[in-house]
Amino acid sequence: MGEGTTGRDGTTGRSLGDVTSSRNAALADAAAVVLFVLIGRRSHDEGAAFKDLLETLAPFAIGMIAGWTLLLATGRPPAAWRSGVVVWAFTIVGGMFLRHFAFDRSTATSFIVVATCFLGLFLLGWRLAAARLVPWGRRRAAD
Repeated sequence: MGEGTTGRDGTTGRSLGDVTSSRNAALADAAAVVLFVLIGRRSHDEGAAFKDLLETLAPFAIGMIAGWTLLLATGRPPAAWRSGVVVWAFTIVGGMFLRHFAFDRSTATSFIVVATCFLGLFLLGWRLAAARLVPWGRRRAAD
C-alpha cells in the first residue's frame, strides 16, 4: 500500500515495495559512508582495527541516521535525489559537529571539503543514476 492507500483491514501503510525501496536506499547510503571511512583511513595509512574504524565511522553514521529519521518522519521518498540532499547535509554537518565536539577529532578545512565532495558524489550519485534508469512512470513516486 502506498501512502494514503487503505488495506483490507482499514489501516493505511506502506507497501512491501516501499519498505524494500527504503531498506535498499538506507543500505546504499550506509555503504557510501562506510566506503568513505575505509578509503579515508587507507589513504592516510591509519590502521584497520575495528575499534578505530568504528570511532571514525560513528559521527557520520549518526548524522546519516538523523537525516534518515527526518525523511521517515516527513514521509519523503528516500530514493529521491532531494531526499539525498537531506541525508548528505545531515551526514556532513552532523558528522563534522560530532567528530569535532563529541569525538575530539580533527575537522580541518581540507577534510571538510573532501568529505563533502565524496559523500555528495556517493549519496546523491546513486539516486541520480537510479532516476535515469527507472522509467518516468515509476520514478514519479520517488520525486
